[in-house]
Amino acid sequence: MFMAVLNSKSAQNQAQSDNVVHPPAFTHASGKSIEVNGKQIWVEQEGNGHPLILLPGGPAASHLTFHPYFTSLSDKYRVIYYDYYGRGKSGRPASYKEITFEQDVEDLEGLRKELKLEKINIYGFSYGGMVAQAYALKYPAHVNRLILANTLHSAEMWQRNHENINLEVSRQFPEIWEAIIAMKKIGINSFDPIMQEKFAVASQLVRFYNPDNANKVLKESGSFNMDLYKQFAGSDIDFFIGNEVAKLPDFRPRLKDLKMPVMIIAGRYDRALYPAYQLEFKTFCPQAEFHMMERSGNFAHIEEPEKLFQLIRNFLDRP
Repeated sequence: MFMAVLNSKSAQNQAQSDNVVHPPAFTHASGKSIEVNGKQIWVEQEGNGHPLILLPGGPAASHLTFHPYFTSLSDKYRVIYYDYYGRGKSGRPASYKEITFEQDVEDLEGLRKELKLEKINIYGFSYGGMVAQAYALKYPAHVNRLILANTLHSAEMWQRNHENINLEVSRQFPEIWEAIIAMKKIGINSFDPIMQEKFAVASQLVRFYNPDNANKVLKESGSFNMDLYKQFAGSDIDFFIGNEVAKLPDFRPRLKDLKMPVMIIAGRYDRALYPAYQLEFKTFCPQAEFHMMERSGNFAHIEEPEKLFQLIRNFLDRP
């Protein structure tokens, strides 16, 4: 879901301007490769205290999504970053067809066991929030508290996400949308470089309250696995979800059954996972604490870090 963010030529061009907001400096936390369910999974940890496991989005993004912002929580909590199998610094399969949503859920359970943690706090961001929901429903005894940030409750919501992105592009950049539709009519799909160049405008348009903040999303070689994304999401994801994404569970009927404390974070200016859909979590998970971040798009930890981290501290520390 962050393909446009991580490959935005408009963001790169913005970085050359005088008014650009540059990416922050950061240092990776201490990390190592751990064998989980027979696979090599990259894990970084910093701080002490109750464990907080961070689940990145994408579904092809790495833990880099969270750097350096979540370091501020390491004064009181054991912050655990990791890369799903096939992403970031974790191992790679012979074929990306081997990677499934269910496997990502089981790898979280395997990681918990390898780290010898009885109970964990989870922060699931975007796609990571879907992994978090599935894990909490399957392994509730091992979840202390659950935070779902700018996430989705179903494959249907994922499809609506792309439809809304396209609607925003068509309204704000009609000349670009006209070119996209012309290419679509002759069979050019989402992953063709020329189509990617056109869709790059969407990153700043739909993901951020302040478009300049798109430049704060950190990038490293290998931090986003485009080959895996194409296999996982389908070859025409900007128009139609496919493959693993199309098979994702619909969590709506079961969210009311979650017994652990749940907090849901949404961004008022997220024009992809937009508020009308985020507010549905209040219906399907009525026991959850819900917060709308009024000056954020998709990335509250980048645009409103102080407010977000105070909410997280209050939630985790509550008796």
